[in-house]
Amino acid sequence: MKKFLLICLVILIQGLSACAQTQGPDGSLGVSGRTNEIAETNYNLGVAYLERGNYEKSLEKLNKALSADPNYTPTLNALGLLYQKLGKQSEAENYFKRALSKNANDPFTLNNYGRFLCETGRYDDAQISFLKAASNPLYEAPEISITNAGLCALRNDLPDIAEQNFRNALEKNPGTPVALIQMSQLSYDQGNYLSARGYLQRYLEVARHTAGSLWLGIQVEHHLGDKNTLSSYALLLKNNYPDSREAALLQESGIK
Repeated sequence: MKKFLLICLVILIQGLSACAQTQGPDGSLGVSGRTNEIAETNYNLGVAYLERGNYEKSLEKLNKALSADPNYTPTLNALGLLYQKLGKQSEAENYFKRALSKNANDPFTLNNYGRFLCETGRYDDAQISFLKAASNPLYEAPEISITNAGLCALRNDLPDIAEQNFRNALEKNPGTPVALIQMSQLSYDQGNYLSARGYLQRYLEVARHTAGSLWLGIQVEHHLGDKNTLSSYALLLKNNYPDSREAALLQESGIK
């Protein structure tokens, strides 16, 4: 199996807002929640705690929101994410399915459910969920779900399918950072070093270097023979990420 940059699938936390737009059963977009004040207040608090990693308080607030409005899709989606983080897979899936029973085309729930399916090894179902999220023409960020479909394909050791997904994501939004860095890695793995450099340069126009991107750049420039750029990347890696796995790999490699 090829070694790819490890980038987690994207959780659509931005979809967890009380005024978030979601898709209804007919495919139209609308505000996903006109709900009562008690449900909305506790939902917003629950999401804030979830983002901070305070899962106990998040569960308390989300349960209060659910009691106040059992049909509010964003609460069900958030509970799915929370239980997934708690390692309670059965409960997580139950809440994702309940959310989709209320709003079958909600891209935020579909993306997060796809992530859940991928992480539990159901790759084919995950692809369906991700691409369904992206299929609504009114969804504002389809590149996120398409990129996640690509990342999930990599987990399933299907680089050709992953590449097609990343290319599709970049057609939707040429500045999608995860798709760009993954295309750079795929190009490198295929021996297309100029292409790998090009994608990495495009990535750096929209994102900052990580230890992984610097190590990738070092390997690319080693093959292309650009010692100045290689040295620059190596210096950045040593200075900014001295304790990283990539810094250790650089030292072991003997690349200078």
